[in-house]
Amino acid sequence: MSIIDQKQQSLRKEPLKKTIEFWEWLLTELGYKKFQEWELGVSWKYDETYLVFVQAEERFLDIPFHRCRVGLNHLAFQTTSKEHVDLLTSTLKDKGIRVLYENKHPYAGGEGHYAVYFEDPDRIKVEVVAPID
Repeated sequence: MSIIDQKQQSLRKEPLKKTIEFWEWLLTELGYKKFQEWELGVSWKYDETYLVFVQAEERFLDIPFHRCRVGLNHLAFQTTSKEHVDLLTSTLKDKGIRVLYENKHPYAGGEGHYAVYFEDPDRIKVEVVAPID
């Protein structure tokens, strides 16, 4: 399982504790291992891919993130199977995390694209997709 078409991605987050609570379970479920941790950041690694989350500075917190602005739209991960997408979907619902495009789930990305879409606490859209048959 790897982030699609990425080797490294750094994200500035606020607050970091909430970010870690959200992402740790998901990245662990996707096979990532915690790689580094310091006072203002944390990283997870899977093979050659790693994600870095850094506490955003106070002076940059006045405008919240929105995926429709210039910048990052979403993060996409590939998992091992449709069953794993289903397991993650169930876990998301158990955690009270809203599944996006639920009326089209699990084919919200189109026919043959079996995935779950949801948002992290800062409203970054996350996609976890099964391999194409």
